[in-house]
Formats: sequence, structure tokens, C-alpha cells
Amino acid sequence: MLLLDCNPEVDSLKHLLETGASVNAPPDSCEQSPVHLAAGGGLACFLLWQLQTGADLNQQDVFGEAPLHKAARVGSMECLSLLVASDAQIDLCNKNGQTAEDLAWSCGFPECAKFLTTIKCMQTIKSREHPNKDHCVQVLTQKRSLGSEENTSGKRKC
Repeated sequence: MLLLDCNPEVDSLKHLLETGASVNAPPDSCEQSPVHLAAGGGLACFLLWQLQTGADLNQQDVFGEAPLHKAARVGSMECLSLLVASDAQIDLCNKNGQTAEDLAWSCGFPECAKFLTTIKCMQTIKSREHPNKDHCVQVLTQKRSLGSEENTSGKRKC
């Protein structure tokens, strides 16, 4: 509980939770929900709890920023990872037309920006593919056969 005393955003979050605020209710004039505060404070444990209680991970505040933007702004790789794993929309733009990736770059967090770039590319590739069961089985079979070739020859293939 010491963490609760060292960050003003955590104090706001603690107050909201104590008063029984809805996880998706905008608590202040900036329309920042508890999930915005958790992501903006880099507090992955609170963010995870919020997501597990049904928080809207794509809710935008008055600046058009979703929790993903808040996490990118502070460079919290843990919060970004949680949000992406929970299927946050990474292409949402704030009122300045910036995505979370753009904010990560502009705020000096290249590792976060590269992570978001990679996720965006993976999602683009995935959306272009039309997954079918037969294709997946063929790929798995090919990988297994390659693995067995490597073991018999004793050499690794790149």
C-alpha cells in the first residue's frame, strides 16, 4: 500500500475505488476513467485489475486519448503489453491525430514505439490473411518436418 501514497494519480484512483466509482465512469472534467489513471501512472497491477473488472480499454477522454495513449506517454511497456494483449485498438487517434505509437516516439520512448509498430504490422498481416484450418495444419506439419531434419543432420538452419 505504500505505492498508493507516492503518486497523485494513484491517490485519485484510490479515491475513486473507495467511493465505488464505475470502472468506465469518467470521474473528472477530463473524462479520465480509472483505467486511464492506471495506464497513465504506469501501474500495471491496477490496470490489470481494471481490465478484469470490465473496464473499457478503448474509452477516450476529452483529449481523445485512450489508456493506450496514456501508457505510451509515460513509457510503460508493462501497461502497453497488457492493453495490447487485451485487444486495445492501437490505431485510435487523439484529437491531435496522434496514435499511441506517435506519442511514444515524441515522448522519447523508442522501445515502446517499436513495440507498437511491431504489433501494428502483425495485426495488418493477420487481417490480410484468411485463416483456415487446413493452412494451419500444413504449417505445423512443415515446421515439425523441418525440426526433424535439423535433428538428424545436427546443423541448424536459419
